[in-house]
Amino acid sequence: MFTGIITDVGTVLESEQRGDLRARIGTSYDVNGIDIGASIACNGVCLTVIALGSEPQNWFDVEISAESIAKTNIGTQGHEWTAGTKINLERALKIGDELGGHIVSGHVDGVAEITKMRDEGDSTRFKFLAPEALAKFIPEKGSITLNGTSLTVNEVDGCEFGVNIIPHTKDVTIWGAAKEGDIVNLEIDTMARYVARLQEFAG
Repeated sequence: MFTGIITDVGTVLESEQRGDLRARIGTSYDVNGIDIGASIACNGVCLTVIALGSEPQNWFDVEISAESIAKTNIGTQGHEWTAGTKINLERALKIGDELGGHIVSGHVDGVAEITKMRDEGDSTRFKFLAPEALAKFIPEKGSITLNGTSLTVNEVDGCEFGVNIIPHTKDVTIWGAAKEGDIVNLEIDTMARYVARLQEFAG
């Protein structure tokens, strides 16, 4: 489990298709404190560490299944993980950690497109277009996870929704480099999913 609070911006150092896609990610995390088999959210995708190293910089390797690629922006043209790609990172939640965002599983439900961006003071208001099948789970003032980042939904209009991203978030994540037309990973709030499911049975 994760919180959606990004703690590092990693860089894809290399990637190779070996049945599954294998990627090496450079990080500022102390790899001596990461175990093989640990979970790290990479742009919101929960991936398992399969190798670690510290030369020429700290890095960890992950394998990405075909299912994960199909569900996420990793499988979208122009968003493939190639050398130099920047990604949001978060290590798994430990007992006693501060829950600063909301409960995030790291199981991406689909992707959304940035349709509009405009500055509001120092912050930026983003508009996204979500798949119709997921839009019903996105409530105004609810939580949503985009590229691994816990955000609050400001408004909803059909399949479109908006969020506000503050300067600090832009500075410490990949959101500072976002642009219209970008495809981002979307994970709906687990509570919204369960409420919708209960309503189906109640109806």
